[in-house]
Amino acid sequence: MQILVLYYSRTGNTQKLAAEIAKGVEQVDGVTCVLRSVENVTKDDMVDSEGIIAGSPVYFGTMAGELKELFDKYVGIRKKMENKIGAAFATSADPSGGKETTMISIIQALLIYGMIIVGDPISATGHYGVACTGAPDKKTADNAAKLGKRVASLVKQLHG
Repeated sequence: MQILVLYYSRTGNTQKLAAEIAKGVEQVDGVTCVLRSVENVTKDDMVDSEGIIAGSPVYFGTMAGELKELFDKYVGIRKKMENKIGAAFATSADPSGGKETTMISIIQALLIYGMIIVGDPISATGHYGVACTGAPDKKTADNAAKLGKRVASLVKQLHG
């Protein structure tokens, strides 16, 4: 079983958060993680994954155009994405920079793809996903791993 951790990152902070999420995915036996930036994601990466965890920096309170472009580009695979697990993450430069609205914009796209959406577990923050200001600190890295592990565990339960 495969989980795709998909991200766009201009400064590297979203990429760092994606890598921490990938560590959590890898904690679940029988599940592999494919970590890809939007520039390197293929249609097969998405179709071959039972779960997608997508992330973006905040741009005007929503996902980066580069991530939105990817969702638009592959809209033809929607029927193949139904009932897969989806989750979101975000980074910003400012503490009040719109991380939750950015995650909601990603969640909307995943819902349109027919996916089953989960947030981060209660043992993390129990909200829309994982987010941070700037680079992830130790606490955020731990929460990111918890989100990755949660998605991988649910994929294993649902598709295993």
